[in-house]
Amino acid sequence: MQKNKIKVLRIIARLNVGGPAIHTILLTSALNDSEYESILVCGNVDRSEKEMSYLADAKGVKPVIIPELCRSINPARDLSAFFAILKAIREFRPDIVHTHTAKAGALGRAAAVVAGVPVRIHTFHGHIFDGYFNRLKAAVFLAIERMLACFTKYIIVVSEAQKSDIEGKYRIAGEGKIKVVPLGLELGRYAGIGGRDGSFRKELGIMDNAVLVSIIGRLVPVKNHRMFIDAAKIALSEAPAADMRFVVVGDGEGRAELEEYAAGSGLGGRIVFCGWKEDMAGVYADSDIVALTSLNEGTPVALIEALASGRPVVSTDVGGVRDVVQDGKAGYLVASGDARAFAERLRDLAADAAKRASFGAAGRGSVMGRYSSERLVSDIKRLYTDCLIDYNKDKRGV
Repeated sequence: MQKNKIKVLRIIARLNVGGPAIHTILLTSALNDSEYESILVCGNVDRSEKEMSYLADAKGVKPVIIPELCRSINPARDLSAFFAILKAIREFRPDIVHTHTAKAGALGRAAAVVAGVPVRIHTFHGHIFDGYFNRLKAAVFLAIERMLACFTKYIIVVSEAQKSDIEGKYRIAGEGKIKVVPLGLELGRYAGIGGRDGSFRKELGIMDNAVLVSIIGRLVPVKNHRMFIDAAKIALSEAPAADMRFVVVGDGEGRAELEEYAAGSGLGGRIVFCGWKEDMAGVYADSDIVALTSLNEGTPVALIEALASGRPVVSTDVGGVRDVVQDGKAGYLVASGDARAFAERLRDLAADAAKRASFGAAGRGSVMGRYSSERLVSDIKRLYTDCLIDYNKDKRGV
């Protein structure tokens, strides 16, 4: 007799460019095999965002789209999204509902409780309690997460630093309920990057002798691109030892304001806003340093990909960044908001090609195994198996 497959319904608010979308697409694709059947439920991306439907297509994942599941809070639409999710759950009848991101986590877990799904799991890829909303809103969302944790088998975090926040600082759940499962990515295409490719620089009009510093991410306040622009201005004004150029890869609601701010900073042609790029391997190949200035991060995909590409990084020391970057070995960590220290670290690497090569090699060695997609799938399968064993024991009263 053929064994019934374990059915997993995965929910994420939207498939915008970033780690959560990659994570959910890879897991949905991998967990459609002889043992598992998985579907992915999501909403639409905002018009200002780049979507990752191209990755879903490449992985054979056809998401179930719920248009009402949107990023912003809208009581009427959120209620409609709840009932649409509940309908999807009742039709698929999953053994496990696994939610990702805050909005999908709230609506998805609530619907799973109503539908009587045996196992409910939620992943924090970051959190919205710092850098996103005012203190009152953050407190409301924190109270909601604490309540939802009571109806959740396990809460997954993507780094030890995030576990410390969720468990200790914000007291969302106790230690036994929180599991660390680091992000998993397909890093093979970055492992073979050696010298510069040249195509990205040619597209931007940047000469080969320039030291190119790239920052990659959504142009939203929590990413704090203003600090990157400030650091670039300082680095260029204080007798830099190398000809430095800066590129902002990404798009979002803050682009026009940031372009105006950069123009007002007197950077001229030294900084370029190029929008999103699907060929990220080409971006990393032609970058000498990769930067991140976020106010809050879970596990930063851009830094993992940069290190896998053999490129050193300079980042603010926030969230789970320290779990990824070995300070002084694979890059530098700087206090959030300290643009001058950030500029000093950029200048230090810009002036020393040997150090950039040494940091890049160390970074590549540190991330290739820890953040592989194979390791992610193995970890999640093990967790799911444990959850279902526990559920069956409880059902039998063992």
